[in-house]
Amino acid sequence: MRKNKDNKKEFAFCWVADFPLFEYSKEEKRYKSTHHPFTMPLVGKNKMDFNEKSKSLAYDIVLNGSEIGGGSIRIADSEIQRKVFDLLKISKKEAEEKFGFLLEALKFGAPPHGGIALGFDRIIQIITGEDSIRDVIAFPKNKEAKDIMLNAPSEISKEQLKELHLKFG
Repeated sequence: MRKNKDNKKEFAFCWVADFPLFEYSKEEKRYKSTHHPFTMPLVGKNKMDFNEKSKSLAYDIVLNGSEIGGGSIRIADSEIQRKVFDLLKISKKEAEEKFGFLLEALKFGAPPHGGIALGFDRIIQIITGEDSIRDVIAFPKNKEAKDIMLNAPSEISKEQLKELHLKFG
């Protein structure tokens, strides 16, 4: 727990890990990825030692009870990726059609990699003590990524394109 020296508000951070790799969908009668199908499973000494009940290398960071970010370590091994697809009942044909570029790249030894995406607007909301994220969003957007207050993005006029030396053809 950490206190902000200006307003004495306490900030409680929590790192959440050990998410399940899969969850069972009763409707579809199959396992689905809890995070995404490229999340690295938590494996034992044998890299192929995982199954439908395994944990994943996915994580979230929480501030004062609100998720402010999440991410995962990605699979960097084609054998592990194929086994994950098998457990998800993604056929080799479907995997090649949808993710062939990735499977091909993994054959050449992709380095281990991962990331985290932070919700900057949510962090600012918590730090400032606002009740709603809408009070701190610099550029509010709806689910279509449009700012309805500014009607942005909008059409670009021919004059603007000319001024910017842009052509669409």
